[in-house]
Amino acid sequence: MPHKIVSKRQLSEDVFTAEIEAPLVAQARKPGQFVIISINNEYSERIPLTIANADPKRGTICLIWQRAGKTTTELADMQQGDEIANVTGPLGMPTHIDNFGTVVCVGGGIGNAPLLPIAKALKKAGNKIISILGAKSKELLILEDDFSQISDELIITTDDGSYGRKALVTEPLKEVCLRSEKPDQIFVIGPAIMMKFCCEVTKQFSIPTQVSLNTIMVDGTGMCGGCRVEFDGRAKFVCVDGPEFDGHKVDFDLMMKRLNAYKEQEQQAREQYKKHRCKIGRDK
Repeated sequence: MPHKIVSKRQLSEDVFTAEIEAPLVAQARKPGQFVIISINNEYSERIPLTIANADPKRGTICLIWQRAGKTTTELADMQQGDEIANVTGPLGMPTHIDNFGTVVCVGGGIGNAPLLPIAKALKKAGNKIISILGAKSKELLILEDDFSQISDELIITTDDGSYGRKALVTEPLKEVCLRSEKPDQIFVIGPAIMMKFCCEVTKQFSIPTQVSLNTIMVDGTGMCGGCRVEFDGRAKFVCVDGPEFDGHKVDFDLMMKRLNAYKEQEQQAREQYKKHRCKIGRDK
């Protein structure tokens, strides 16, 4: 059954959000889980997207994505009323939500999207929430207002200093860890390199740190092995064992090598799609 795009808008230069009809997913979804979508039934790539929000009464889920490869670019070109062929989910293990005490939620770039439902659930469970959000520039920062509504403290950093503090998220994260009352739990979601260095900071203070991994994924059921990571010296599959893991036990260097395995092919696919798109409507 196709899934209609109920609404769609642009959050920043390359980031979009859409409300999608998916009633069964909306009813079953929990924070931390994701779906795999394919835009059409014929030769369509399957990509994982975190469920940023869900409305069981409306039967819709909210997806947020960054225009990067061919499929995310194609999805960005779709409009309200268009239909997505397949939405499979919810997939992955839900986030373990508890009253930990003081929780730091660190988001980088598009990572703010999957972090938001987790932060909301943690706040609802009675935690004090300190949110640290980072972006390259003010124009690329997303979901600041949403986080401000649930955070007891909100810290913004930008690489170029155009908004908030000119710093990487690791700088305020270390400062928070150095406080007399150090955090009880930390959640980090963003680019792999950011998560790696955040975990190096928190490991110094022995603070439990959960990360949500954004590996290459095809089927989402553990069959293809594309999302394999090394965790505590053992192979794990992000789609079924994660996407969340103890960040202090993840081999980020190996994960980043695997993430770059198909960069050339991804770029070629996007360029071919852009050329094809430019021909739409032209006379033959």
